[in-house]
Amino acid sequence: EGGWQLSVAIADPTAYVEEGHAADLEARVRAFTVYLPGQNVTMLPEQLADDLCSLREGQERPALACTLNINADGSLGDYRFFAANVKSHAKLVYERVSDWIEGQGDWAPADNIAEQLHALRELTEARTAWRNEHALVFKDRPDYVFDLDEAGNVLGIHTEDRRIANRMIEESMIAANACCADFLASHIGHGIFNVHRAFEPEKAEAAQEFLATQDIEVAQEALTELAHYKELKRALESRDDAWLDARLRRFQGFTSMSAQPGPHFGLGLPAYATWTSPIRKYGDMVNHRLIKRVLKGEQAPAEASQQLTEQLTERRRLNRMAERDVKDWLYVRYLTPAAQNQDTFDAEIMAINRGGMRVRLIENGATAFVPAPLMHSDRDKVVIDDKEGRIQIEGEERFKLGDSLRVSLTEAREETRSLVAKPAD
Repeated sequence: EGGWQLSVAIADPTAYVEEGHAADLEARVRAFTVYLPGQNVTMLPEQLADDLCSLREGQERPALACTLNINADGSLGDYRFFAANVKSHAKLVYERVSDWIEGQGDWAPADNIAEQLHALRELTEARTAWRNEHALVFKDRPDYVFDLDEAGNVLGIHTEDRRIANRMIEESMIAANACCADFLASHIGHGIFNVHRAFEPEKAEAAQEFLATQDIEVAQEALTELAHYKELKRALESRDDAWLDARLRRFQGFTSMSAQPGPHFGLGLPAYATWTSPIRKYGDMVNHRLIKRVLKGEQAPAEASQQLTEQLTERRRLNRMAERDVKDWLYVRYLTPAAQNQDTFDAEIMAINRGGMRVRLIENGATAFVPAPLMHSDRDKVVIDDKEGRIQIEGEERFKLGDSLRVSLTEAREETRSLVAKPAD
């Protein structure tokens, strides 16, 4: 009827790891796999994470699967979860698939797989269009990847853009996770949900007042109710104002884990629960077990404790801090010669405080601090309005949040894992 039927099969670690087993208890403590440059700290034992619980070409694996119908306009239809044994027919590589779809390179899939990839691309375009109109879509940002030698020294840093093959998988996973949220909410009323409020309640009024200063009059509902927020977000994106986006981020909330379903304002969805990464997210393992219990007709266990959801939220925060600290240290080591030579880079202003501004180097993703004394030889002529995110020099506005500029690196401080820069002349 002009739509698609998509089957998503995820290798199921809960087929090997019983609840309460030592491996399960350790996974619960770790909560997530930590991805560090050159090394991953897996949530599950490596034999499970890298072999038995991974889909491998030509090998059969126990899986949890979902078949979902997607209408021609990209909207989700009905769906069905089921347990299955899955045999992967091909190992596909993102870059090769993207090149093939874009008519580049010399790799090509088998005819039967090519047919599936063409259909998946059409589905992806329809889902993206639907989410742009009815939900929200994150802006594309490149990933920065460290190239390390065996000793852990940085040989280089390159960007990986989100190409069509990445988007094909992403749209499939978002659709499958939206189905998971609906399934858990409708069958048992609880699970591990990703909940994101656009604005913290205590900051919503301040955000409303700030928007009013920009001639954007919004009702309180536009900041606290999903349907109104989506309209506001699309209106703001149409302005394409980097300063406005950066200022609003000061009022916005963070994603947290919750045992109860709730809206995900970032995705523009009424509920969102992930089950597609159970070898690297403990919450996904919990959701696998809950779905399987419903399928077997078993009584669902008690609702996940607040202690567990808070632990998952906190562990994710700590993991991200660890990833950032390691990357900051590698950036300093890698860019020390650039600082010695005072090399220049394109950058964008991420944050402004009373002491100066923090910038991101576009070429490699490193962050550097530009202190006020390096903006002008006379510090008294530099006026910083950190609340407004603007900097004046000699009475004229020179910098604001979201601006692009050229900077020269001046210092690489390994003891504090920090880089110092100044505006390029």
